[in-house]
Amino acid sequence: MWIPRSLIRLSILHLLLLQLLWLNPATAKKDKPEISSHKFDNAPSNFFYFDDSNIILLHDREAGLVHRSEDAGKTWKEVDIGGGKAWDLWPHPHDNQKAYITGRASTHWHTNDQGKTWQDFEIPNARPSLFRAPFAFNAKNTDKVLIHGETCRIGGLLDCKEVTFYTKDGFQKVGKLRENTRGCVFARATPEFTTGDSDKDEDRIICVTTGRISHSRREHRLAVSDNYFEDEREPNLAGDRTVQGIVNIAVVKGYIVVAEKAPNTDELAMYVTDDASTWHRAVFPSDSRLKEDAYTVLESTSYSIEVDVMTVDPPNPMGVLFTSNSNGTYFTKNIEHTNRNVHGIVDFEKVQNIQGIVLVNIVDNWQDIEDSSGREEKRLKSQISFDDGRTFQDLTTDKGTLHLHSVSEMNNVGRVFSSPAPGLVMGIGNTGKNLKAYEDGDLYVSSDAGLTWALALEGAHKYEFGDQGSILVAINDEKPVDVIQYSLDYGEHWQKVELPESGIRAKALTTTPDSTSMKFFVWGVKGRGSRTEHWVFSIDFEDMHESKCEDKDFEEWMARVDKDKKPICVMGRKQSYRRRKPGADCFIREKFDEIEPDFEKCKCTKEDFECDYNFIRSKDRKDCVRDGPLPDPQGQCKKGAKKYKASSGFRKIPGNGCEGGEKLDEEIERDCEDTLKPIVSGEINTERTAFPGQSFRGYFYLERTESSSGSDKASKDETVVMRTDNSKVYITRDHGKTWDEILKGKEIKDIYPHPHFNDVCYFVTPSKEVHYTINRGDTFDSFKAESEPTRDRDLQALTFHADYKDWLIWTGAVKCDKDGKCRNDAWYSTDRGSHWEDLRHVVRKCEFIKEEGRGERKKLVYCEQYKDEKLGGPLELQASDNWFADYTTPFKSIVDFATMSEFIIVATKDQSDGDSLKVDASVDGQTFADALFPSNFKVPIQKAYTVLDSHTHAVFMHVTVGNQKDAEYGSIIKSNSNGTSYVLSLDKVNRNTPGYVDFEKMLGLEGVALVNIVANTEEAEKGSGKKLKTMITHNDGAEWSLVKAPQNDPEGKAYGCRTDDIAACSLHLHGYTERRDPRNVFSSPSAVGLMMAVGNVGEYLTTKSEKTSDTFITRDGGIEWHAVKKGNYMWEYGDQGSIIVIVRDTVATDEILYSLDEGKEWIPYKFSNKKVHVAILSTVPSDNSLNFLLWGREEDSDSEIVTFNLDFSQLKERSEQCKLDENNPTSDDSDYYLWEPKHPSQPSNCLFGHVAQYHRKKPEANCFNGRSIQHLHSIASNCECTRSDFECDYNYEPAKDGSCVLVGGQEPPDHSKVCKEDPERMSYFLPTGYRRVPLSTCEGGNELEKYESKEVPCRGHEKDFEEAHRGLSGFWIFILGVILPVCIASAVGYWVWQNWHGKFGSIRLGDTGSPFDADKPWIKYPVAAVSGIVAVLAAVPLLLGSLWRWGSGLFGGGRRYTTRGSFARGRGDYAVVDEDELLGEDEDEEV
Repeated sequence: MWIPRSLIRLSILHLLLLQLLWLNPATAKKDKPEISSHKFDNAPSNFFYFDDSNIILLHDREAGLVHRSEDAGKTWKEVDIGGGKAWDLWPHPHDNQKAYITGRASTHWHTNDQGKTWQDFEIPNARPSLFRAPFAFNAKNTDKVLIHGETCRIGGLLDCKEVTFYTKDGFQKVGKLRENTRGCVFARATPEFTTGDSDKDEDRIICVTTGRISHSRREHRLAVSDNYFEDEREPNLAGDRTVQGIVNIAVVKGYIVVAEKAPNTDELAMYVTDDASTWHRAVFPSDSRLKEDAYTVLESTSYSIEVDVMTVDPPNPMGVLFTSNSNGTYFTKNIEHTNRNVHGIVDFEKVQNIQGIVLVNIVDNWQDIEDSSGREEKRLKSQISFDDGRTFQDLTTDKGTLHLHSVSEMNNVGRVFSSPAPGLVMGIGNTGKNLKAYEDGDLYVSSDAGLTWALALEGAHKYEFGDQGSILVAINDEKPVDVIQYSLDYGEHWQKVELPESGIRAKALTTTPDSTSMKFFVWGVKGRGSRTEHWVFSIDFEDMHESKCEDKDFEEWMARVDKDKKPICVMGRKQSYRRRKPGADCFIREKFDEIEPDFEKCKCTKEDFECDYNFIRSKDRKDCVRDGPLPDPQGQCKKGAKKYKASSGFRKIPGNGCEGGEKLDEEIERDCEDTLKPIVSGEINTERTAFPGQSFRGYFYLERTESSSGSDKASKDETVVMRTDNSKVYITRDHGKTWDEILKGKEIKDIYPHPHFNDVCYFVTPSKEVHYTINRGDTFDSFKAESEPTRDRDLQALTFHADYKDWLIWTGAVKCDKDGKCRNDAWYSTDRGSHWEDLRHVVRKCEFIKEEGRGERKKLVYCEQYKDEKLGGPLELQASDNWFADYTTPFKSIVDFATMSEFIIVATKDQSDGDSLKVDASVDGQTFADALFPSNFKVPIQKAYTVLDSHTHAVFMHVTVGNQKDAEYGSIIKSNSNGTSYVLSLDKVNRNTPGYVDFEKMLGLEGVALVNIVANTEEAEKGSGKKLKTMITHNDGAEWSLVKAPQNDPEGKAYGCRTDDIAACSLHLHGYTERRDPRNVFSSPSAVGLMMAVGNVGEYLTTKSEKTSDTFITRDGGIEWHAVKKGNYMWEYGDQGSIIVIVRDTVATDEILYSLDEGKEWIPYKFSNKKVHVAILSTVPSDNSLNFLLWGREEDSDSEIVTFNLDFSQLKERSEQCKLDENNPTSDDSDYYLWEPKHPSQPSNCLFGHVAQYHRKKPEANCFNGRSIQHLHSIASNCECTRSDFECDYNYEPAKDGSCVLVGGQEPPDHSKVCKEDPERMSYFLPTGYRRVPLSTCEGGNELEKYESKEVPCRGHEKDFEEAHRGLSGFWIFILGVILPVCIASAVGYWVWQNWHGKFGSIRLGDTGSPFDADKPWIKYPVAAVSGIVAVLAAVPLLLGSLWRWGSGLFGGGRRYTTRGSFARGRGDYAVVDEDELLGEDEDEEV
């Protein structure tokens, strides 16, 4: 066969070309990376790689779209879930196949194949939570996911609740986990954490939940379940005690961390567990405290937790870095003055995959920052540690010391310095003394994990690592660019490659999380404004000519070395990697295959050991010393031996790999005496202290809270500050056993304890000088105000912010005339008086309004300013949230305003009726609504009203009806849930001339209150004396009844009347209007069910005297009373009611009586060799101390006043800690029982529609309570409705038979208003005369609010109404139209807990013989919540205003924590008007 020569020649040429290609395949490779681009319409809101893949998901929130790329960003496709529905995008952190898209409502999507396909799922009737991440994941079983959502009732702007859902099968089914959660986690939320039980690892869930009744943050608790909350339990965090006030939970490596905050402090307690069963409180050094929003849990290890604690507040915050031991309980200080930003982000990052190397930035000029309260500009320097933070050193280059920009100013996505590429570290910074601006920095690289550094590129760049470090990529981060740069030799040489688009301003540069890929992803923008274009680029190095590395191209690299390049041991091991040599001309090309380190064991040294349980580090940090008594193992000491073998105090850190060397954990011999408990004397100890002077002018408890560090029984201090009439100030740290004079030589005019932070107290002089302490008297400092304090005796010079303890308002006297009459101006400070700025001129008062539940307007301030700045003119209410740079004037002519726990009430002169006051109410401080009084009520301007209470989602208000001197009385009215509509609760309630009201709530128990009524109002107004009767309510004022008298007097004799005839023979108690010491309220929030009072049995209340009065006690919330002693006594509760101390009130005595069994038996104790006129009996505001103080004057002394400390801690009956098992409270060995309060007219224990169970110590149990008990154990069940669950509706009043009847001449309330408020509403119900008590949760039974009620269509919805009800039975009409709306309306009120808000009172009124000064207006006219007060605005306008507010607002719960305790014991509440706000009495003759 003939073949043409030309064809032969062509075939040979092809063969030669193929041979060349086969012999040298590199000739087909490229010499630069391939770059492709893609343009998006909007900026990405989120994007991420699926781990071990080139698949990227990108979210465009503006368009509601998700895009997917399978080739590292080269090409893109839109995910098909229906356009515009994607609200957020989340990867599964433990499963590289799964991701989630959330929608705005209840429909969401998930993928199990890296986004290739998507399936939708529903969260029933809920939307994703706005307050926390929507998902919580399980690291062991990735099909198990928790979903945080929230549900809102129709029209319920503020009626939303958080609900957590769950799936166990990857969203095939979704179920409800629990309502009222505040964040939930699986215990196995990280691969490192384990419970030690595989079943529990999969299913144990821990949630922060609201309280059993209240939504207040102070009631938040922890709940644990192993069966998806079919049942739950509350773990014991503090010994055998549960803890409330949980604010956060997090899983960190092998630990679960929980933070708790007690009221009246910014200090937090941290609790840690490493098995989700046993918890310990984390202990920090005594000079360091965790503060709310002031600590950050950092990237930690499997054997320790890293925490940075802020030490200087913004604007230039800095902190201290701490590291824990292996179980997370003891923390030691690593390095001080760490840099952090205002968001809590700390300049701290570990070098990835290498144990023990960490980079931090510290503040070089820390002293200047501290001295200037954070106003100086920070100068930063960088430090690095190679030994797990034990030591730090500078970063060095051949040009000097290097400083790098770190985590607090992120300029790219992902980690800042390192990646899994072994030893490769990059950063932007500069050499010199301190860190300069980012734009002045250059790119530096280190190939030895940070030991030495070299300049890589000039200028700031974004950077990334690829191919296990063999590829470094960078793009300029200072300006738009046309190129990227890359290095193949660890940053020594760089090459440029052009981008497909010019003028690109880089926003992000990243690659796969493991840095093994050879592909990179860049997002950048081009142009500005409306012409901005969003571009993404894929940079691919896979087709470059470099070959795959061989064995000869690798080296063994030691991961940690010291300055001499000797290997360093961390956790008992040396660490090394096999990595590519810097000069090797090859790529590793092992995609998604991370390098594993090699370890070599070291000999054990001291660094490999930590302190064992019950041991702590010595002060020099060299040894472990015991912290308390040691256990006696196997009873060795019971055999008579003097020695036994026990822990040395050291143990090897769990997980430490060292061998040989030091053996610090070997057991040693110890003395058997070490196992013995402290010996108690069995006696009460007394310490007397005398002071020169005639009277005490004030004392204040600065009580340490239970979240404060070191607050166990042994170390808990009990601090009191006190001032005498000679202006000397004293302090005691041990409850009056020893006293020291402080601020010697300073004339102290007033003492102002901070009402929201117990550690802080101010001491005001007559001049501009103010002294203060922020640590309960450990140290003192001072500042200069802008003027001397106000001379107005009815106002306070200082007012405080509820959240920011350094924010102050100063009201001072300026432009005083020769008669001493001044005007008041106001200034504010945000740095505790270091700097002051003008607020307003010519004011009466200014107050911070920010409270929990009142939005985010933290700077909101109200001022009462005289119009046109003219004294004597009308008072305007002005509001501003920017320090009065601008402001609004909600009211042009006000009488006063009052801030309470749930409401702000403003009293103005009614413009339509000059003889009446008008009231407006607000729940958020921004929007006010008119308050509708019952139509037959008018409040003449020469009379007044008093806000009594607002802790049950309703305002109690006393309206003065009769104002004749010595015959004053009025009516108590109660509001709806927003404070705008009032109904009559009880009339003829007694008040006195100064304005106090006989109204007192029982503390610690729902809905119980006592009042005195004037039984002969007509005769009293004609000049006859008042005849008073005491009445009680058990359902929050819905019904009142006389108090059933005890059968016998204290001596066992029958009273002189028939107690079965309650109208003529009942118990009457002396109330607030006649107390010599207004602090002596009946009850304590920590002694649930107990009340004490002085009174008599008969038809009316008699004169208070030794002959006619007895002292009484009730143990069941006021149902049954017992006479305990003849005569008048003062009382105090200690150790949460396990000790009650009483002392004679009106005669000199040398004896107190105490009871250890709730007043059944009284034991006398002689405390003095001389008779003493006791003026005050006090203890800590929480009533949880075993110490008491008597204040008075000895009978034969005219020049000395005395205190007596009574210490009961040595009583044998109170030497053992009570045992409480929250999960089995009725066990045989428990020292507690469950008590159920009830309504006396009901056969069951139902109160407010439910049976509540409270922990109470068994009276016969000889032990002390110690840490505060969470008294409410559970809501056992809801009950059927009865009359006691209802009160009279607006324009209705109680008839004699207890039914609710329409007020004569009035119309029923217009319920059709709900149609206007909710245009979608179809119908409403006509009123029946009854409305449900807000706290009630009753179900079924006698539901009076819908009895015989008729459903009516809303205007415009008649046809819809007719169609909806066609075929419906009357039953379903009631269900859908009555029960549901009523439940919606009442549910909010139910969840407001009224109990733990403290006790109220004032320093004793100064009558003859009293050593207490009575001149100060807040002493003479205390505003106390339990009493009610009517304000004489000109003479005592709001008394001390709202200075001493406590706690937080409505949707964070009630405000007060202490009271009689605070106010009474000098805590400071005496200046509060929160619960007894004075709003009235603008009497002309006193203007």
